[in-house]
Amino acid sequence: MIKDEQLIEIPKTKERLYTGAILNLEKWQVTLPNGKLAPREIVLHGGAAAIVPVDERGHVTLVRQYRAAIGEFTWEIPAGKLDSPGEDPLSCAKRELAEETGFTAASWRLLCNMVSTPGFSNERIHLYLATDLTGGQTHPDQDEFIATLSLPLDEAIGWVTQGKLFDAKTCLALLLAKQVLV
Repeated sequence: MIKDEQLIEIPKTKERLYTGAILNLEKWQVTLPNGKLAPREIVLHGGAAAIVPVDERGHVTLVRQYRAAIGEFTWEIPAGKLDSPGEDPLSCAKRELAEETGFTAASWRLLCNMVSTPGFSNERIHLYLATDLTGGQTHPDQDEFIATLSLPLDEAIGWVTQGKLFDAKTCLALLLAKQVLV
């Protein structure tokens, strides 16, 4: 079996091309395992947290929103970016759950930490299961226009195979939540 040391790319230079509110873009030159140089365009992102809120009936609440980057409406689990470097992902998850659904949860479980697109981004998303929910008022961000829907977890998972639900973090989180709750 090949060793990891035989596959590693070592950054030689890094140039900042763009600094934004949500992400930064850098162009890297890396030294490949064979000694040659290759360019890499890297999106630097501060990370995010996403939540599968499951109520006492086994229903999950999904968020419907328009995503300009793909020009489509999506069904997703509640989620949001970490507001500052070093922000605790669980604190972010609790904030986003309350903002987007109005729920608070007495029980939290980390499902996994995923890397969304490792070919060009360092974004890590912390996926949580939230149970023992208590309802409340939503308070989305001023630039956030969303609708919510509660449906059985098994039905939401069915939407994955039907192509109605195609957001990667949501697909993974729903499948992991199902395993945990069985």
